[in-house]
Amino acid sequence: MQYNPPLIEGKIIQRYKRFFTDLELANGEKVTAHTPNTGSMRGCLAAGEAGFIQKYESTTRKLPYGLELTSVGGSLIHVNTSKTNALVEEALQNKVISELSDYDIIQREYKVGQSRLDFYLSQSHDDKQKCFVEVKNVTLKESDDNLAYFPDAVSERGQKHLRELMDLHSKGHAAAMIYVIGRQDVEAMSPAFHVDPKYAELMQMAQAQGVLILPYQCSITRREIKIVKKLPVQYKQR
Repeated sequence: MQYNPPLIEGKIIQRYKRFFTDLELANGEKVTAHTPNTGSMRGCLAAGEAGFIQKYESTTRKLPYGLELTSVGGSLIHVNTSKTNALVEEALQNKVISELSDYDIIQREYKVGQSRLDFYLSQSHDDKQKCFVEVKNVTLKESDDNLAYFPDAVSERGQKHLRELMDLHSKGHAAAMIYVIGRQDVEAMSPAFHVDPKYAELMQMAQAQGVLILPYQCSITRREIKIVKKLPVQYKQR
């Protein structure tokens, strides 16, 4: 996925009311960018660090700028969670996620019972082969190790998704949780026991029962972001 138009660099002043981030551009202009991220953004946004914004030409937007990337310690971090599913769809189409490469039919926003899962995958030559997929955006890193952690705040919704995938798997369907790791300064992923121990417990349970746990890391530049490789899973209690 390419950034078009190109991203504009600024210096982060503050994030507030969750969806707003003020930045100062190189010419001294101060702008407010929409911040499409419902998480705490812990460890991936700090005053004085660089932020990269995109300017949109839409006349219906309240804010012409949107925050796409931040930089902490020189590492670019993908923070626009509204684009995470598009990154996964691109990776599925390009067969980057090897565990799911046999599926050639990709449907987004698939309703199952009272829930809507991110993806439903099937095979054109065998409609009995199905896979249900949920996607999570991962940005949390603690300063004393090289692990990405999820979640960055207690996530009852995330817990619910793991339970749903386990239920689908118990009924004979393939099920997968894709963790899109939007930073390059990590080498593995762990559930965040120190943030949401219940989620960590459910993630271990899901993997043990056969749900695919798939942490995939992005390559990130100011021009392009794409999913490129799988990282190992560790279960580290801090």
